Amino acid sequence: MDKDTLKDLRNRNLRSTAIIAVIVILGLILVQSWLGVEREQNEVSYSLFRDMVAGGQITSVLVTANNRGVGTMLDGRTIVVQLPVDKALFEPLLLEHNVELLYEQPANRGWILSLVGMFFPIILLVAVWVYIMRKTQQGGGALSFGQSKAKLVHPETTDITFSDVAGIDEVREEVEEIIEYLKDQKRFSLLGAEIPKGILLVGAPGTGKTLLAKAIAGEAKVPFFFISGSDFVEMFVGVGAARVRDMFEKAKVSSPCIIFIDEIDAVGRKRGAGLGGGHDEREQTLNQLLAEMDGFQPNKGIIMLAATNRPDVLDPALLRPGRFDRRITVPRPDIKGREEILNVHLQNKALAADIDPSVLARRTPGFVGADMRNLANEAALLAARSHKSLIEMVDFEEATDRIIAGVRRKGIVLSEEIRERIAYHESGHALLGRLLPKADPVHKISIIPRGDGSLGFTLQLPLEDKYIVSEEELNDKLTTLFGGRAAEQLVFNDLTTGAYDDLKQATKLAKRMVVEYGMSKKLGPISLARDHVDVFLGEEIVKSNEHSEELSSLVDSEIRLLISRTSQKAKSLLEQHRSVLDQLATALLENEIIAGTELDNLFDSLLPVPVAA
Repeated sequence: MDKDTLKDLRNRNLRSTAIIAVIVILGLILVQSWLGVEREQNEVSYSLFRDMVAGGQITSVLVTANNRGVGTMLDGRTIVVQLPVDKALFEPLLLEHNVELLYEQPANRGWILSLVGMFFPIILLVAVWVYIMRKTQQGGGALSFGQSKAKLVHPETTDITFSDVAGIDEVREEVEEIIEYLKDQKRFSLLGAEIPKGILLVGAPGTGKTLLAKAIAGEAKVPFFFISGSDFVEMFVGVGAARVRDMFEKAKVSSPCIIFIDEIDAVGRKRGAGLGGGHDEREQTLNQLLAEMDGFQPNKGIIMLAATNRPDVLDPALLRPGRFDRRITVPRPDIKGREEILNVHLQNKALAADIDPSVLARRTPGFVGADMRNLANEAALLAARSHKSLIEMVDFEEATDRIIAGVRRKGIVLSEEIRERIAYHESGHALLGRLLPKADPVHKISIIPRGDGSLGFTLQLPLEDKYIVSEEELNDKLTTLFGGRAAEQLVFNDLTTGAYDDLKQATKLAKRMVVEYGMSKKLGPISLARDHVDVFLGEEIVKSNEHSEELSSLVDSEIRLLISRTSQKAKSLLEQHRSVLDQLATALLENEIIAGTELDNLFDSLLPVPVAA
């Protein structure tokens, strides 16, 4: 830390100390004056006291050491009056009216108590002053407002290493480069290579960004400072900027080191943007952070690491080379990654022999690391609730349903008519999922009400992770979504609100196929999608009339045509296989849940050869 920085810090601490000292002194004066003045509710004036004595209302008067008189009245009540200093002005009056006059004897207090009472305020003031000076020497400033809240993590205090990070091998290799640089800087400098000054971890919530930072703290043999973005901002303007300065001052002393800012979007949002204007405290904090990362005084040996799931709201100056040079996306894990993550979380679990992590990984598409950890924990809780000694596969099945569809609602009692409607609805989805060649295979059918408001669900799982989807696959998915509505209309010749969510998903998918993916013959290979904008981040509002009325009308017509065509296809397929639909619904009413091998065997018996529509 240079002399100018120390001088500036010392001056700020002295100013803070002076302000606190003045406040304490004024408070002591007020307290002493308040304690020194006795206030009596029954105090009367001396003139009224004389009239009361003359009227015979006073029987006795006790004169205290401070020349105040406590008079006793005929009815036993007492009054207080301030008597003259000269006794000759009130003694004759009291004696003339036969009032008993008494004088209070002064208390014989020791000289030690007298000294303590005299010097107590001074002793208290000195104690407060010493406390403030000690806080100042520690760099706290005024009540430690300006002191950084960054926590220093020592390698020996954490047991999380890269072996605990699974499913994101590419990302781990990128951050391992930081550890290699800190261990052997000469190997990089000989080639003229410079390590990135900042690395921004971007990914959906639960993908393992913070866990990765913890692993870096466990692997790196250098000081690791951890802080959240919200820890910088306070209600007082300037505190955030002071904390940034203090954090980098501590890091310079401990360099080489790593600073990790979690949820950096709390302090790194775009400046001066939005309909409501900027936020002075947050913008000052961001300006100070930008200056410290790459300003006139470069910070050698300090590597910045940050994490966020909202990179779109960050200030462009924060993302430029020289500050956060490298942006690493932490993706959702694929099927292999989910299996590796699950194996990590199953290490301390008592498992039965039928547990197969590869099957569980295939049944949980879209799950992130936090979801897999929650899945393992939920399964363990369910097994413990049933007083089992081992966690079985059925526990994982129920845990998966809990996470996807919610908790079973045992309190809902459905009539047989409603149960039959739900059974045909879900059977329509499942049957189309089996008939259509490009649809995802059906894994489970259930008519048990769940906590998310659904009265049943059909679970379709892909055989592998998909990175691109063909038009035929989207058409089959769209047709499957209309299976429940088509089954209700075919069997009961009536419609219910149960297909509301299916219609919403189908309409959204059809719109994306036409507007975004260019899957319309009349429109041709054109994308009419508009980027989502947030006017509160200073982005321009897109005009609603950017397309002609004719083009917009054609888009609506194509979306309606696509929905109508797939809906009619769903109804036609179910009509052709009505007997299979009836048998499937009957089996579902009997069992309530049909899944896995049992479902495959049932389909094989009803449809020996899958029919391609």
